[in-house]
Amino acid sequence: MNKSFGKKGLKLCTALMAAVLVISGCSSGGDKKSSSVDNLSSVEGRYTVDAETPAWKLDKKEETTELTWYVNADWWNTDFGKDLVTKKIKEDLNINIKFLKGDDTKLNTIFAGGDMPDLLTIFDSNSPVVQKAANWALPLNDLAEKYDPYFNKVAAKDTMNWFQLADGKTYGYPNYSNTQSDFDSGNIPAKTAFVIRKDVYEGIGKPTIGTPEEFKSAMEQIKKQFPDMIPFGFNSIGKGTGSLGDVLQDFIGVPLETENGEFYNRNLDEDYLAWLKTLNEVYRNGHISDDSFADDGTAFEEKLKSGKYATLMLDGTPQQSGNLQIYLTENPGKEYIAIDGPQSTVGNKPTLNQSGITGWMISFITKDTKDPAKAIQLYTYLLSEEGQKLMNYGIEGETYKVNDSGMIELLPAMKDLQLNNADKFKKDYRMGEFMFFGHDRDKALSGDAFADSIKQMQEWGKGKLKPHFIIENINPAQGTPEARGLTAIDTTWNTTLVSMIRAKDDAGFNNALATYKSFLDDNSWDKIIKIRSEKMKLNKEKLGLK
Repeated sequence: MNKSFGKKGLKLCTALMAAVLVISGCSSGGDKKSSSVDNLSSVEGRYTVDAETPAWKLDKKEETTELTWYVNADWWNTDFGKDLVTKKIKEDLNINIKFLKGDDTKLNTIFAGGDMPDLLTIFDSNSPVVQKAANWALPLNDLAEKYDPYFNKVAAKDTMNWFQLADGKTYGYPNYSNTQSDFDSGNIPAKTAFVIRKDVYEGIGKPTIGTPEEFKSAMEQIKKQFPDMIPFGFNSIGKGTGSLGDVLQDFIGVPLETENGEFYNRNLDEDYLAWLKTLNEVYRNGHISDDSFADDGTAFEEKLKSGKYATLMLDGTPQQSGNLQIYLTENPGKEYIAIDGPQSTVGNKPTLNQSGITGWMISFITKDTKDPAKAIQLYTYLLSEEGQKLMNYGIEGETYKVNDSGMIELLPAMKDLQLNNADKFKKDYRMGEFMFFGHDRDKALSGDAFADSIKQMQEWGKGKLKPHFIIENINPAQGTPEARGLTAIDTTWNTTLVSMIRAKDDAGFNNALATYKSFLDDNSWDKIIKIRSEKMKLNKEKLGLK
């Protein structure tokens, strides 16, 4: 999934506020309105429901429906009807959308003040707002049955089941929700790769870099032959672990669960720790820059764009494709390519992650919606093949054509605009940005979906993806002692990881690790493991896994 638009999730403090608001009623709809759609407006005279035809094609409502849609992201583009994509949506559905945007504080104000929008999108499936959706949102199952049964043809059954609440109904639908069948299709590209500059790779003799010893040797050779380069880099760490935490764990295939099907602390996996010890030795040899631990996203991207890294554990290749493309264009023959890189010391295969079944943006139709029929029609439209093509590629004949192989190709003028005038492309067309209910699989419809700079990396990643469904949404409920303990543990791990890699000697490495283990014992780790294991069991039941 291309998560290039902004921050994900609610911060803990505001999430706790939201929890209080949701539990205490939270909207003008609150608990005073039933979740049933029986008492909602009728479409008699507008259209007759037909399970074989999308309702938006049947609806004869003449006046334009005005909908308000709140998106909990202050970076969201609130324009509607000015660009090609949203103009087409406006025309086809005879609607006008007034987008509202904000942060967590605004979200809490909405729930406290009682002035609910027609639709609402948030980014944290674990938040109390989502868990208490039955208090303020309408069930999609019932809306589809009453107004638009065609919705059931375009909504993924597994995704609907995944978001089902205790009452057996589903209230929110995400974008980038990849099911098992999506993974099995091979149409979802990998977003992680160990990359090396092509000229560097050839310069050091194209060695195998799979074992710790081979890795250390390659770093030595790079330092000798390319002294001005950073031998090994990684995604900006910030307050997390960059690409050296779960990304590296996935790359070397660290298990997701114990043999008994319980939660497994991957941070303490011996295979993973062996590679962290290797990175510590590489650091002590001067082959990892101290700056890499302090660089923010901008500094990281500038170095990537200028080819400063010789090798790189890179996550989010679609988000970095622009920087990689700039470097490729200016330095032909020196572009970054994916190779096998570090491999498990115990024979595990890579289990690269992608967007899971939970997806990213989760959208709801509130109980206060003025036209529930038109709202569910919008869901159906955007989820359909027609809507997906529009959001990704625009309109056939205007922005793209279908070639003899059945693949979508952007027209030359569009391709030129995309490459050379990104601001105008975004403002006038908005393709690839308006992605409510967007999906990774639709990128497979066109060779123009991704920049040339990452196509080889995606090709390398084929067959290496593994769903991480069982460990999605398994954290303790927000506001609980265990949730607070987990927050402290995660923060401690982030600093511990950096301390271990930057340790001056083996003793420093071991001491940092021992301190982390002690911190686990002091912060209810056993209770957290129990909660996570129980939620993993529920996940398996939802998905029909053993």
